Amino acid sequence: MDMNFSVFQEPRGVMRILQFIFAICAFATTCNFSGFIDFMCRTPFRYNFDYPFSLLLNKELNLVEKADCHARITLSANFESDVKFFVATGVIAMLYCLAICVVYTKFDELYKNNNQIPLVDFLLSVFIAVLWLSSSACWANSLSGMKHTTDPENMIWTGNTDACPKCPSSVSSFNSLNISVILGFLNFFLWAADLWFLYKETPWFQNARISSPVDA
Repeated sequence: MDMNFSVFQEPRGVMRILQFIFAICAFATTCNFSGFIDFMCRTPFRYNFDYPFSLLLNKELNLVEKADCHARITLSANFESDVKFFVATGVIAMLYCLAICVVYTKFDELYKNNNQIPLVDFLLSVFIAVLWLSSSACWANSLSGMKHTTDPENMIWTGNTDACPKCPSSVSSFNSLNISVILGFLNFFLWAADLWFLYKETPWFQNARISSPVDA
């Protein structure tokens, strides 16, 4: 069957390419993130964390040089569900873009002549747009919680810390995760903006356009 690439000169085709690219960027910046917390104690210690961000730490540290000051640092927070929801949305969006682009290029005539296919395309796009909005909001909330949990001021120390100072600590930057949240909401905007172009292909719009001169 002949391939028709002219669809990528139309808004619906161009939007699918943008959606595909930004979906990959959104979940790649999330999955490839690797963070750490450095504890500058008598014996330096680094705690590493990455996707899916289940933060569990329970370790005793020798706080200061030449002193019997021991304390236990505890972290317990789980952000798996929200970040996995976000990444799953990105994967679903990417796969759908690939699948619908195949339909656009190989079955363009069927797409234009069969009223049900544009309708299904429109409804599935609405669903994915809702997924992007909800998953991005959930992930933004979890990222805020992760920053709070890893803030040195909020870390839980137990032991003889009343007599000994806490050892200083530093946390890695969350810049790439901040970008992933921005990309999530940008993806929602791309999918929501595309709905108008997809709606124009549905029988709802076509029938309204045909009936409007009669009504006039």
